[in-house]
Amino acid sequence: MKISVEKDRCEGHGQCHIVDPDLFPLDEDGYSNVGQGRKVPVGEENQASIGVSACPVAALSIDVD
Repeated sequence: MKISVEKDRCEGHGQCHIVDPDLFPLDEDGYSNVGQGRKVPVGEENQASIGVSACPVAALSIDVD
């Protein structure tokens, strides 16, 4: 499983970061710094799904390998 962010869509609400700061780091301006295709560690798939769902502007996505 991998997570990605559409940088131009992210508005910096930080809801993903609240769910899991390690999976969803923020840059110095408060926007998602997940990048493209960040691998989710085994056992953290549920947290990743919750974090992606928490985004109010749907800037995050999941790619299931």
